[in-house]
Amino acid sequence: MGYSKDQLLARLKELQIDFSLYEHPVVLTVEAQAKYVGDKGGALSKNLFLKDKKHRYYVVSALADTKVDLKILSQRLGLGKGGLRMAPEEALGEIVQVPLGCVTPFAVVNESASHVSLLLDKGFKTQEHCFFHPLSNDVSISVNATGLDKFLKSIGRDPSYVDLEANPPVGKDQPPDLAAFVPSGSTVLPDLAEKTPSSQDSTGNHLSAGNNSAAVTVERLGTECRIQNVAKAGKPSGNVQNVKQQSVNGVPTSICSADAGKFVEELLDRTSALLLSEISEDSIKQHGGQLGAEVANNIKKCLSEDLRNLATTFKNTAYTEGFYAGIRYQPKRL
Repeated sequence: MGYSKDQLLARLKELQIDFSLYEHPVVLTVEAQAKYVGDKGGALSKNLFLKDKKHRYYVVSALADTKVDLKILSQRLGLGKGGLRMAPEEALGEIVQVPLGCVTPFAVVNESASHVSLLLDKGFKTQEHCFFHPLSNDVSISVNATGLDKFLKSIGRDPSYVDLEANPPVGKDQPPDLAAFVPSGSTVLPDLAEKTPSSQDSTGNHLSAGNNSAAVTVERLGTECRIQNVAKAGKPSGNVQNVKQQSVNGVPTSICSADAGKFVEELLDRTSALLLSEISEDSIKQHGGQLGAEVANNIKKCLSEDLRNLATTFKNTAYTEGFYAGIRYQPKRL
């Protein structure tokens, strides 16, 4: 069993590393995290869990606005243009032993991640403090580069800071500048079928590795749900009213468990809230007999992406709960 959040925080205190802790609801994106700690005076980070064709794993941790191009990074590591890809979700539990949305530099604390290469954005050194999840995405801690270095050295890691936006030429007379960071050994997971890694991240954005060298901008995990501009119209039902009351500054509620009943209930509540907002005296006068078709079109337009994102959140939450259940229950081997 890997390190827990409490064990990691205790380790930081033991090392006398200064940090500030902020508890918040589970977040799966940089944007969602920013709603809770974006005003606390530190820089946000994004983290990628990658693998190459030889089953070697990498954690790339960067400032939220650093552009990380996987094709360029792969070439700089000496892996060719298509040598890096997102690691499969199953590897999170087996290698770094954290659930979706919790990959950070602290994840290499576990022995199972001893062969994982960690690349840190040199931009971290320019920031007074940076925010990371301490193995759990319902908490963020603010720590400076000196404190992060002290922790990494305590587990036998030599912190490696690189310019992740650089694009140096690689050729016959110009060897890959990051080749030294390729792990020496591979990690092949038993009975782990190679799945196409999800190209959706916690924001519902897509990982792009096209011909134009599009940059990866956030950690590829989960989905953020957002419904805005839901106006008051009439007296909503109790459930719809709860949805509105639980939303603060435009931040909607999120599914906190993998309960299918709650998932369906939230879908209906959100749809009902939008439906009520579309029906008013003005809309009846304006559209008359076409009001039904107009409302239906608006609901599809406004909710289509949000409901897809909500469904992905439900899937990821179910996976996360399954992960925790798996590490809590270890059956006896025959």
